[in-house]
Amino acid sequence: MYQPPHLPYGFPVTPQPPLQRPQMPPIQPPIQPPQHQPPPPQPGIPSGPPQPHLEQAILPRRPGTGKEGRPITLRANHFRIAMPLEDIHHYDVNIMPDKCPRRVNREVIETLVKHSTPKIFTNQLPVFDGRKNLYSREQLPIGKERVEIEVILPGEAKERTFKVSIKWVARVSLKALDQALEGRLSLIPYDSIQALDVVMRHLPSMTYTPVGRSFFSAPENYFHPLGGGREVWFGFHQSVRPTMWKMMLNIDVSATAFYKAQPVIDFLCEVLEIQNINEQRRPLTDSQRVKFTKEIKGLKIEITHCGNMRRKYRVCNVTRRPAQTQTFPLQLENGQTVECTVAKYFKDKHRRILQYPHLPCLQVGQEQRHTYLPLEVCNIVAGQRCIKKLTDTQTSTMIKATARSAPDREKEINNLVHKAGFNKDPYVREFGLSISTKMVEIHGRIIQAPKIQYGGKQLQQNRTQAIPNQGVWDMRGKQFHTGVEIRVWAIACFAPQHQCREESLRNFTAQLQKISNDAGMPIIGQPCFCKYAVGADQVEPMFKHLKKTFNGLQLIVVVLPGKTPVYAEVKRVGDTLLGIATQCVQVKNVNRTTAQTLSNLCLKINVKLGGVNNILVPSFRPAVFLKPVIFLGADVTHPPAGDDKKPSIAALVGSMDAHPSRYCASVRVQTHRQEIIADLAGMCRELLMQFYRSTRFKPTRIVMYRDGVSEGQFPQVLAHELRAIREACCSLEQGYQPGITFIVVQKRHHTRLFCADKMEQIGKSGNIPAGTTVDTGITHPTEFDFYLCSHAGIQGTSRPSHYHVLWDDNDFSADELQSTTYQLCHTYVRCTRSVSIPAPAYYAHLVAFRARYHLVEKDHDSGEGSHHSGSSGGRSFEDMMRAVKVHADTLRVMYFA
Repeated sequence: MYQPPHLPYGFPVTPQPPLQRPQMPPIQPPIQPPQHQPPPPQPGIPSGPPQPHLEQAILPRRPGTGKEGRPITLRANHFRIAMPLEDIHHYDVNIMPDKCPRRVNREVIETLVKHSTPKIFTNQLPVFDGRKNLYSREQLPIGKERVEIEVILPGEAKERTFKVSIKWVARVSLKALDQALEGRLSLIPYDSIQALDVVMRHLPSMTYTPVGRSFFSAPENYFHPLGGGREVWFGFHQSVRPTMWKMMLNIDVSATAFYKAQPVIDFLCEVLEIQNINEQRRPLTDSQRVKFTKEIKGLKIEITHCGNMRRKYRVCNVTRRPAQTQTFPLQLENGQTVECTVAKYFKDKHRRILQYPHLPCLQVGQEQRHTYLPLEVCNIVAGQRCIKKLTDTQTSTMIKATARSAPDREKEINNLVHKAGFNKDPYVREFGLSISTKMVEIHGRIIQAPKIQYGGKQLQQNRTQAIPNQGVWDMRGKQFHTGVEIRVWAIACFAPQHQCREESLRNFTAQLQKISNDAGMPIIGQPCFCKYAVGADQVEPMFKHLKKTFNGLQLIVVVLPGKTPVYAEVKRVGDTLLGIATQCVQVKNVNRTTAQTLSNLCLKINVKLGGVNNILVPSFRPAVFLKPVIFLGADVTHPPAGDDKKPSIAALVGSMDAHPSRYCASVRVQTHRQEIIADLAGMCRELLMQFYRSTRFKPTRIVMYRDGVSEGQFPQVLAHELRAIREACCSLEQGYQPGITFIVVQKRHHTRLFCADKMEQIGKSGNIPAGTTVDTGITHPTEFDFYLCSHAGIQGTSRPSHYHVLWDDNDFSADELQSTTYQLCHTYVRCTRSVSIPAPAYYAHLVAFRARYHLVEKDHDSGEGSHHSGSSGGRSFEDMMRAVKVHADTLRVMYFA
């Protein structure tokens, strides 16, 4: 807590005078992707360099670069692009019929360029983004009017005719882009960057399978099955990025899961884990059919029973009945309609007796059309990416197949660049671009780690302070800064007795007590209760009984038998219903205890009971800590791809003391897949009030780390969320204007850093050292951003986190913000290592993740009227808000740890 007598600094308790703030950005309209057609140029006005986008927010400029830390030479997977300082021409393209996939649109334009009459592309190689935008080096001979041309594509069954209309939109200036990169223009012309991106992607998009900003091709000379009809495809990521002085091409190796091209019968066997289809002589059970439907729905299949005509369809469902009884209305030649089974139809029409008439059919195309196909005449179409969530086993297989040590990854990227031969690409050459084949070399700094303060007598510093080494430190021989004494606690074992014997529970208890005692969190005496239980249904009655019977109950330790619905129910009842701290332990960790596992359990238990594990040594902290400051972390988690009903969950956490080590949380459900936090003002207000209750201070500064926002969303997030924080402050007290710093934390990018000197590589994986910071060379030309790799990479190649400052009233210097960020990465309570993002951002992620569990409904009536289990699709918004509302007693502690 902020208690002035014990503070390393004294705060003035009087309210601060209102600070003079720069004007907030106005709320902008949502950004339209640049492909929408800009207004036509005014007649008579020369079309010079593009005007800055109105919706482009002006972000804080870089306050100079950081100086602290030991220098290190690095290489980054960015390759310089040299470009001519001239204009290129942008055209708007309209293809009818419009809803075609990009692949088809590309074929249409390709045919148009090669065979169109009149010839409008003589000696030109234009590039096209697959949707609306076409660029050419020279102006096309069509003037400024819209021109319409008919294009015919040869098809398998019949030719297809398309109407293409093209209209000149604007000149795109590469010179203006060059000036912006040198810092001579304040706004970067993003239309120029988009044009370069389309040039670089034109050929790969026609050669490979594009997925987002990556390109993949079917496996050759390797095979990594994931099970369940899925396999790993390797490919590469490519994006064009503005950096200081130069445009860069960011190239990285990437991998993703695709569906294996195979007969649907084989797919069924993989999904349902059937060894041999001939053993499946009976129709599918309901649960088998549901599982199969979930996997195949939405996939494209092609038919094999019509010779060379391999028509493709999308699966919309799987029939309940097998092919031998599934009927459909068949129109006879005399115009009469009769019900006919699928099996009979195939026998009469295709002279094919079905091998598996007892298996269901695929319903394809539109649901109302009743098109049914037996599984045995269908194949899964190649090149379909798997967007559904991978299972735990698949994820682990994927990581094993794709993890590469840093030196290996660097080699792979270099090989890829040589193999890709960008400078031989006729489209790249057409536009006068040339790409360096060498990774860019940059100068980074390794900033100093903070010291970590533990409890105990202050005189013996080596006993009470830990110094991180390569992002890791040890708690052996040290005690928690503020350990909790546990007197009343219970054990509930949901693993069956044959899996977890009483002897194991006794041994586990003894070992846990020994470790917790050493850590300064004494667990006194035996548990007041220790019983076996079965299934989620017993959680609520058992916990209610414990709360009623044992006064002052502090903790329930729950033993779980692997992955089970009991976990969600334990957290629902403990966190939201009764306000009791719960700690789950897997049965394997009870039967085989290790000091490491038990120590990690203690780290979690201590904070769940309101203790403080450790703090940053005050004298080493940056100046921002000298006045009351609240650190906020925010994140929004979305339901998995393919789920269109479940809500998104927004979480905000705020520090509650000066260290900062204790955090409080606020959570909301909001519209499905909405990234902007709808009720940020209300959430922020809650945390500011809680901060005041905990410390008796009003923060003079607010530092917000916002996770999960992509560059395209910066303007909307800034406009809405900065305003929301301001509103929260004003609603508490008129004239209360603490300085706000708003930083976006990005982990999902493809920049990787490698040591130029082998001697600097760390550990088996050969990664960059923890604390490596980069704010020159590959960062934004003018804005305040930096890369910081705050963790030690154990497996694969470390991904440095990218920080982009969207607003800063507090006038942070580069060094101060980088150091503050790095120190916050050392305050994560769940382990004694520095983590990859600041603790508040990490906690926000945990809070949102926990709320997902609070939303899981039980299979039986919970006493509030019956509701069906499963998806939250049918629930009211109020009901879901109630479900994620955490009990007042739980909110006081870090229940999410």
